[in-house]
Order: sequence, then C-alpha cells, then structure tokens
Amino acid sequence: MTEKPGESPERAAARVNGLLGIDASVPGCEVTAKLIPSCGAWWGIAPEIFTGRRPGRALERVERRMGRPAHIMHVYHRGPELFPTAEEQRIARDPHGRRLLLVNWKPSFDRTWAEIAGGALDQRIDRLADHILKSFPERFFLTVHHEPENDVREDPGSGMTAEDYAAMFRHVVLRLRQRGVKNAITVMTYMGAPNWAAKPWFEKLYPGDDVVDWVAMDPYVDDRVRTFDGLVNKTREEFAGWPGFYRWMQWRFPAKPIMVAEWGVFERHDQPWFKESYFSAVRQEMRFYPQIKALVYFDSPRAPRGDTRFDTTPGGLKAFGALARDPYLSASAVPEK
Repeated sequence: MTEKPGESPERAAARVNGLLGIDASVPGCEVTAKLIPSCGAWWGIAPEIFTGRRPGRALERVERRMGRPAHIMHVYHRGPELFPTAEEQRIARDPHGRRLLLVNWKPSFDRTWAEIAGGALDQRIDRLADHILKSFPERFFLTVHHEPENDVREDPGSGMTAEDYAAMFRHVVLRLRQRGVKNAITVMTYMGAPNWAAKPWFEKLYPGDDVVDWVAMDPYVDDRVRTFDGLVNKTREEFAGWPGFYRWMQWRFPAKPIMVAEWGVFERHDQPWFKESYFSAVRQEMRFYPQIKALVYFDSPRAPRGDTRFDTTPGGLKAFGALARDPYLSASAVPEK
C-alpha cells in the first residue's frame, strides 16, 4: 500500500482517511474516538528530557521556544508509579490550551514479560486502573514498554521472547479494560531501526489488532539520514529485504494511524546548518505521508546519542518554529474528553 504514482498529497490523504474510517465529507476537521485527526497531524513534544526540570516547567519553556502549544505531551513512567500525576492532569486540562498525554509505561524492570503476562503484576495494574478511573476520565495515549526490540532474548525459557512481549502487552491492556479503563488509546511503539526489523522474530512482537489502536516508531536522524523519508523509511544495504517502517506499516497496518512517537535530529558539529535544513525538509515532505497522524519531537541536550535540541542554532530555531506552526500541524483541536 505505497503511494500511487502521480497521486497528490490531497488524494493520498483522502484514501488514507477512508482506510482509517474518517468521514472526510464532514465539514471542518474532526477527531475520531481513537484520537485520529481527520486533518493533518498532531504536533507533540517530549520537552527538555534529562535536564531534571519538572514536566510542567519543561513544557512551558519548550512551548515558548518553539512558539506554539503542543497537542501532545510525552511523559515517561515506570514500575509502580501512578499516572497521570496531578501535574500531568493540569497540563492536559490547561484552559489556555488543552493537551493529549502520551504516557510511556514500563510496568517492571524486575519481572519478565512472561511473568507479567502470567499475572505477577495484576495488583499493580489494578491499582493503576483504580487511579485512572478516579482521577482522569479524558482520553490519553498509552504505550506499554516501548521499543522492546533490544530487550528481546531469544532463549525460549528467558521469559523475554517476542511472543512473551506480545502476551505481556495484551495482558496489561485487557486487564486495564476489565477494570474499567476505556479511555486509554493504545500504541504499539517500535524502535524504527532496520537491524531489529530484520530479526526473524520481529513480526511476533505485535500483540494483536484488538489491543492496539495506533502503531508507532521512534527513529532518529543519524549521520546517514538526509530526508524525512530517510527517517521514517530507514533502509540499510546490509538488510536489503527491509522496505522501511512507513512502507511496512502501510502494508501491515493499512487501517491504523501511525505515530512518530520519538524523533530527534542529532547535532552535527561539522554541519552547523544541518538542523535548519532538516526541519525545513520535514515541513516540505510531511504531507506525502498521510498515514502519519502524530509527530512527537524528543527535545534533549543529552539524548543517548547526542544533542537533539532544536534551537542550538538561530537557523534551527527559526526552521523548527516554522515547522511547528505549519497549518498542517494545527488543523485539529484537542478534544475536551
């Protein structure tokens, strides 16, 4: 299900909207029950990660830096932490600009996926469900143990096989639903790296259409990426059979929206102009990928492989601000519930 030759962005978007169940005949821009915008894409941010700043303060600073409020605020939780926190609830309900939460939860670092699937953390899941029911009726995005590929252990007895991951994801989502949590829009988040996608067990990670609402990737702009297509459709010569994540997701999940749940541009000290050039290219190219319904930038001075701040140069800041304020990324309003 690749883009058809000669197809305009508008026609491609109409075709994708039909597959996603969006009624394009409705005047104006709508948002479906699964938080899919009918026009353009959501704009999101993981703000000032690894700086030690509180989420609210970090978001305030980054929104001022990029010149607009975010649709999506990406937050991270682990283990027994309850979410959304009171601070995250205030962020979501800000009367000056409501936001969708993208909650990234790793249920445990001590239990294997097989143990979680077998019920070892049911009490923790139930406690979380009770918290959500009491404090947060709004819809939010939930991804469970994102980027599982590099945690897979192929030994069948490890409890950490791809099949174990799929079973864990299913168990967590179904347990939350059984306890009454109906407002979590679930996201299956892949790393977006060809080397992992080429593994023989890769397809077995998927938990099933009934427990996955969106599919996502977390690609970053390394030294081999030049274009937006190079980011969302990374290929490598040594993995010749891999078509790229966007192409694969179009084929594998034609009726599901795609989220770029983390993306960032690393600093290139020998090319100080690169971030400016790249952000400008994203603005020009993003409309050609209509199944991507959310772009969530990872803003950090100390990301694992470099500095992804968008404003390390005046040109980068200007180009990122223009991207963030593009009408394509502002077409739909965040719903109140």
